[in-house]
Parts: sequence; structure tokens; C-alpha cells
Amino acid sequence: MKRVLIIGATSAIASACARIWAEESSQFFLVGRNAEKLEQCAADLTARGATAVNVHCMEAADFAAHAVMLESCTAMMRQIDIVLIAHGTLPDQKACEQDVGTALVELANNGTSVIALLTLLANRFETQRCGTLAVISSVAGDRGRPSNYLYGTAKAAVSTFCEGLRARMFKVGVHVITIKPGFVDTPMTQGLALPTALVAKPEQVAKLIVEGINKKKNTIYVPGFWRFIMIIIRSIPVVIFKKINI
Repeated sequence: MKRVLIIGATSAIASACARIWAEESSQFFLVGRNAEKLEQCAADLTARGATAVNVHCMEAADFAAHAVMLESCTAMMRQIDIVLIAHGTLPDQKACEQDVGTALVELANNGTSVIALLTLLANRFETQRCGTLAVISSVAGDRGRPSNYLYGTAKAAVSTFCEGLRARMFKVGVHVITIKPGFVDTPMTQGLALPTALVAKPEQVAKLIVEGINKKKNTIYVPGFWRFIMIIIRSIPVVIFKKINI
């Protein structure tokens, strides 16, 4: 039985991961901002075999609420085997360019809130000396592209933070995995003109994430072909890159 904390539990990818773990009779502490959706997720996981499911409403960008959430989680489960951080938003790049306040809100939603949560969680895991911290970043963090560089900035910060944290936590028996999805068919990407051949289903991505956690991978691109796509994008010379719009 796994004891799993999921932050951003109502997201499509997180829900798909949770359904896999529920079939293994896992115990859950689900965190999200929508109470009704959390209860729906809890009922679904219970029906699929979860041994216990607790829910907690929290805005991820409410930094003061993080410690309370973690205290509640540890009181319920005592030890946490897996944390999946899966919350985030897809910013309007143009809006972020025009308004500093909007840009800072989106940086908090996608970057600093994750770093704040990981800081608290790492100290907790350092004490228990076991477990996995799984963090959903994005391929967008691999290079700043004009179409979404605010989002990419936040994800780059998360990925770099995880890299340093992984080296720190390895020494105390805790694993950190950075997950970099490409295009995924979720409510967050609805309405975007995406190349169909590159869009993955949440269930496909979830399977790869769970496999990566089980195999203690350090960084995974999901699906895997995104690793090669990003190698190509990173290799484009700056003199050319700044002239194209991707």
C-alpha cells in the first residue's frame, strides 16, 4: 500500500495517476482548490480500490496555507511514500507581457508555489529518510520561446530547483523525479491549435509517470519523443532562433 499526497489532484494528469495507484489499494491525501471536484475524485478512487481518501482545499499560491496542509496530511498518514505536485495554469503570454501583476501571479502559480511546497516537503522527507517527490514541470522550461516564455521561465526554475534538490535528498534516501510533459489533451490545452500527432492522452502520460517513479528515474520526458524534440529546439542557433516564432 502506498501513501500518496497529490497537490493539484483534480488535474487530468494527476487524476489519471491516482487511478493507477488506487488499483494498488493506496491511501490518498488529495489537495486542490475546488471542493466539489475533490470529492468527486475521492469517490472515484474509493470505487477503484483506494483504502482511504482524505481531501483538503487549498490555493497552491497561498504560501501561508502550505504548512497547515502538510500538518494535516502527516496527521492523517504519518508517513508519505509519494508526493505528486501537479498544479499549474497556462498563462496568456500577451497578458503577462502587458501587466506586471498578471505576470507575477502566473509565476507564483507555476513556479514559486512549487518551490515553496518542495522546500517544506523536503524538510519533512529529510526527517523520514525515504519516499519520492515527483514534480510535474514542462518541456517549456527547456528553452525560452516567444510564444510562452513566462510559463517557460516558471518551469525552468522548477526544473533547476529539482535538480539541486535531487542531489541533496539522494544523500538521505529520498528520490526526486522531474516530469516534463509535452502537449497533453487536458482542459488546460483545450482551444489551442496543437499538432494532433504530438498530443498525448492523460492516461498515456500517467502510465509513463508511474513507471518513472517506480524505476526511480531522475528526469523523464512524457512521451519520450519530447526529449529529442527539445534537443533539436535547444540546438537552434540564437541568430536563427530569435527570428522564428515557436
